[in-house]
Amino acid sequence: MGKKRLIAETGAGQHGVATATVAAKYGFECEIFMGSEDARRQSLNVFRMNLLGATVKEVDSGTKTLKDAISEALRDWAQSVLTTHYVLGTAFGPHPFPLLVRSFQSIIGREARQQIMKKEGRLPDALVACVGGGSNSLGLFNNFIGDESV
Repeated sequence: MGKKRLIAETGAGQHGVATATVAAKYGFECEIFMGSEDARRQSLNVFRMNLLGATVKEVDSGTKTLKDAISEALRDWAQSVLTTHYVLGTAFGPHPFPLLVRSFQSIIGREARQQIMKKEGRLPDALVACVGGGSNSLGLFNNFIGDESV
């Protein structure tokens, strides 16, 4: 693909840390877009991203949270698409992006299913997931869609 740079958006910072880790391992430049309010609340993850060599660009527009970080990441990507790959971590956008996020995050649901079956020998009555950008819930719920008892 010829890309030299990775960018991503992050709210709580986990996706930013994961992207920064991949960039460090494979020698990519890395820029993480994060709302300044989120960066303030998640300073430990900002520290981790910086430690891994990523530049964290704090977004001061709008609500200063994830949705504004997404907008800035998309603006950046539109101007640098030939050299930059956008590692989308939020369940939004046109096809195939939500499906990619669901696929990558599906490990959450697979592990949850395996662990509950091993410990309890049955499926759970309910599932609970945090919802920010939606990737956590998408990864968890997808593995239980066909289970009407859940």
